[in-house]
Amino acid sequence: MPDHSTAEEMPVFSLEQHMMYENTISGRDSTEVAYLQLRRAIVRCEIPSGVQLSQRELSQLTGVGRTPLREALRMLQREGLVEAEPNHRVRVADFSISDLEQLYAMRISLEALAIRLTVPLLQADELRQLEGFLTQMAGLPTPEEYERWEVPHRAFHLSLVAHAGTRIVTMIAQLSDHAERYRRFYSTEAPRASERGMREHQAIVDACLARDPDLAAERLARHYSSVALGTLAVLAPEYDPVLVRTALHSVMQARTGGKRNLATDGLQIPAVTMTNRHK
Repeated sequence: MPDHSTAEEMPVFSLEQHMMYENTISGRDSTEVAYLQLRRAIVRCEIPSGVQLSQRELSQLTGVGRTPLREALRMLQREGLVEAEPNHRVRVADFSISDLEQLYAMRISLEALAIRLTVPLLQADELRQLEGFLTQMAGLPTPEEYERWEVPHRAFHLSLVAHAGTRIVTMIAQLSDHAERYRRFYSTEAPRASERGMREHQAIVDACLARDPDLAAERLARHYSSVALGTLAVLAPEYDPVLVRTALHSVMQARTGGKRNLATDGLQIPAVTMTNRHK
């Protein structure tokens, strides 16, 4: 489970050293600067979960005034990354098993719909682009390369739902943002996450190339189930993820007309072993 450190234990220098993006955010307004700096530090666990900080401390660390800082903190609150505390303080939210499960149940349900709508409309150049994203991800297999890997990975998943409509795609992008801390944890901590993920991504592309939207939806749903259950296997191995299993079951039933059952048709998500914490 992620460490719940105190503010005194937090390495304050990490914000100053790692959050400025090599000056790439210098042209943005103060609210966005503070939001991007703090969000990056939280999802990378440079500010550990459970830490409490005052707005004064955060203003000094980010170099922005109190007014844009407060708006940035409200944005982070909406993502579930920070929680308001008394006396103008905020607390970095703990990892939440309930939040994790709800996020991935929502992603399974919504993105299964979105990929079904998108696959019939994918053009040849878009299919080649999907394969290109896979190649880029395959060249960045280690946890130390996560930052670079996440760029083609995010583009890959958004491409799978690109033709589902603006409102749906916007909601999917927001859910992906909210899931980033859990995704990072899975990718860097769950056993054999990289190998499993590459196989699942390839299977999704194969279904797209075959112009089979229902198969693509099933494989995407299975992929997200693997991420959720793989994360739970590390954080809370005794937890029963009813929401995730129900969402997956619904996708499977939609493909087969309700004739298949996760419990009876051999479709349980395999348990993730705990023998090796390197992916």
